[in-house]
Amino acid sequence: MNIFALFETRVREALESLTRSGRLPEGLDLSRVVVEPPRDASHGDLATNAALVLAKEAKQNPKALGEALAEELRTDPRIVEASVAGPGFINLRLAPEVFQDVIRAALSEGESFGRGQMPGGPVNIEYVSANPTGPMHVGHGRGAVFGDALANLLAAAGRPVTREYYINDAGAQVDVLARSAYLRYREALGETITIPEGLYPGDYLKPVGMKLAETHGRALLDQPEPEWLPQVRRFAIDAMMAMIREDLAAIGIRHDVFFSEATLQGENGGKVAELLDALRQKGLVYEGRLPPPKGQLPDDWEDREQTLFRSSQFGDDVDRALLKSDGSFTYFASDIAYHRDKWLRGANELIDVLGADHGGYVKRMQAAVKAVSDGQARLDVKLCQLVRLLRAGEPVKMSKRAGEFVTLRDVIDEVGRDAIRFMMLYRKNDATLDFDLAKVVEQSKDNPVFYVQYGHARRFSVLRQAREALPGEDFSSAALLADADLSVLTDPGEIEMMRLIAQYPRVLESAAAAHEPHRIAFYLYETASSLHSFWNKGKDLPQLRIVNPTDRNSTRARLALVEALGGVLASGLAVLGVSAPNEMR
Repeated sequence: MNIFALFETRVREALESLTRSGRLPEGLDLSRVVVEPPRDASHGDLATNAALVLAKEAKQNPKALGEALAEELRTDPRIVEASVAGPGFINLRLAPEVFQDVIRAALSEGESFGRGQMPGGPVNIEYVSANPTGPMHVGHGRGAVFGDALANLLAAAGRPVTREYYINDAGAQVDVLARSAYLRYREALGETITIPEGLYPGDYLKPVGMKLAETHGRALLDQPEPEWLPQVRRFAIDAMMAMIREDLAAIGIRHDVFFSEATLQGENGGKVAELLDALRQKGLVYEGRLPPPKGQLPDDWEDREQTLFRSSQFGDDVDRALLKSDGSFTYFASDIAYHRDKWLRGANELIDVLGADHGGYVKRMQAAVKAVSDGQARLDVKLCQLVRLLRAGEPVKMSKRAGEFVTLRDVIDEVGRDAIRFMMLYRKNDATLDFDLAKVVEQSKDNPVFYVQYGHARRFSVLRQAREALPGEDFSSAALLADADLSVLTDPGEIEMMRLIAQYPRVLESAAAAHEPHRIAFYLYETASSLHSFWNKGKDLPQLRIVNPTDRNSTRARLALVEALGGVLASGLAVLGVSAPNEMR
């Protein structure tokens, strides 16, 4: 039950009534009309901008139009007050029965409450896509958690979602990996090695070298590099991907598709060559020269005639090269072919979750997706900022195993999956995140993940108290739904909890539409705080205690409210991929 959608429909019906009576012209554009929570909760339960956004087109004073619309809305028995504020906003105060119906809906629907049927076709979300050259670090973890939560969020809103990982298993970096693993192979055979600059120094490659020695013995030593390099490269990539998958599983991340970059460039150029042919058929490829970039020239810039894609025709700043001077494909050409492949597999919305250093990638890829799909698909690139890892305010030193950074697995082992996932999502993805290993395990209000999980656990603790205080009573959701008298819920704290529960469907829908899972984390903290605040009031005011053995009526009503709120907390935590414990120790 989404009261915002329900009353938006009611506002549109009222506008149609004004049109039929001649007080509004026909054919007004209602697309900008919304119903949302008022900025100040004291002003009412809902607010609509209808009069404000329609006044100019209707050629009416917004306040006068607001008064006419408010008068029409007052005829609805579910609306006890409709008042015009400011330049034309209409604030609505709802009858208590509306919120009581929300509680009943939340009880009857359980964790499916608020989950909807968001319009739109299949979505492909590519996230993590860390180069298979070593263990995942904390920065990878942020993109992994963000992408996974966004996939959960869109699925909860009703969109079909494919979760994808792009394996960068072609190019120079995997050759560096192979040479680094080969050095560890020689070490495993008893040689003393020195790792030269440019190779990967981390100890994580020692097991790979040992496994190579077990598999091949000394045979690779007798082969020239062109023979051993492809064997070691494939072996090392598989070993790194196995390690990455283990790290992802430890933090609850899953993917439906692992797509190999190497498969794009098959016989006769493979899918990248197919892409160039498709772009040529559209007249989007030409031979020309690019102007020099502004500022200092990069080392790899070449003033020569090149094979170019008309990306500026689709919103990019300049056209882009598709072939290098040696005739091989540019990275951009491979990226276009990959995104075209996603679209050809059926996705009309593509989301790439990338590190903040990929900001220059956004416009060109959005232009490319628009071009290859004839505007039928759109690309949203979500950039994740850096994670500063701290312990009690001090920077954390590098991992001994990785040699250059702190591994994600080290952090998982220290603070657990839930703390990482929630705190990675408790700040917007494009803002730098300070992750303090000491603070995320505190049991206090200042630790959001603990506070929200404690709110869910409180749902079960009050049920246990009720069963002890009132033995023989049935406090199951079905029983509370059947006979709890919700009209006794009149305290401001109870009303606040009901309002927050009613907001959940809208929060879920708006967060999914904006691709912003942090909104769910913020909402959960606010909702859990409302329960904790009401609980604390009951310590000082016995008449507000959730479990009151002398008043079974209020006990059942408050248990129904807490059960509904707990169900919302469980649903939201599931979207974030965080557990909802029944008790906290």
